[in-house]
Amino acid sequence: MKRSFKSLFSFFTESWSELKKVRWPSRKELKNYTLIVLGTIVVVAVYFWVLDIGISAVIERII
Repeated sequence: MKRSFKSLFSFFTESWSELKKVRWPSRKELKNYTLIVLGTIVVVAVYFWVLDIGISAVIERII
C-alpha cells in the first residue's frame, strides 16, 4: 500500500516537471489554431453534405 502511494506521488511529481517544460501557445496562436480547426470542420461538413446529396440523387434516379 505504501509503495503504491509513493509511485502515485512520483507519477504526479514527474508529470508536473514535464508540464513545466511545455511551451504553451500564446493567445494569438491559440486563436489562429482554433480558427483553423473550425474552418476545417466546416469544409469537411460541407463536403460530406454535398456528397450525401449527390449519392441520394443517384439512388433516387435508380429507384
